[in-house]
Amino acid sequence: MVFTRPIYLAITTGVAVGFWVMFNVLDELLFFSPIFVFYLPGDAVTSFILSNITAPLLGVVVAMNVYVFRNSKVKLSRGSLFSGSSISVISSTCASCSSLGFFLVSTFGSAGLLASTIMSNYQIPLRLLSVGLLVWALYSVSKKLTKSCTVDYDSGSKESK
Repeated sequence: MVFTRPIYLAITTGVAVGFWVMFNVLDELLFFSPIFVFYLPGDAVTSFILSNITAPLLGVVVAMNVYVFRNSKVKLSRGSLFSGSSISVISSTCASCSSLGFFLVSTFGSAGLLASTIMSNYQIPLRLLSVGLLVWALYSVSKKLTKSCTVDYDSGSKESK
């Protein structure tokens, strides 16, 4: 239902490609300067696989949430905008930004060093957590979409009596 429209396919593709590039640049696997290079060392394979799972999942969840927000007949509150997809975007982005430790140290001092150390030590568990959150967000938004498409036959039978 969602992906029959080209706009949602474009949103999915754009978000997935954008986040894939961002994850790989922040993990120092993809370089644009001085030349375009992609380098995958042996110790970064697990992180690369998880970013390849996270980016398309993120694209699908964002496109489905855009569809729900645009086609919802109920007014959306601020709490509904802070959904599982928002949490998963934050966690997957934070798991990917462990290479920004130097910026954290120069900006926040020792607190930045601690945050950088925690993110680099627990990068794989944070990415697994973000994949789990994305799967949960995908399940909840698909449940919301299928629930809005069901017809209540009991109420129709009462009206006909």
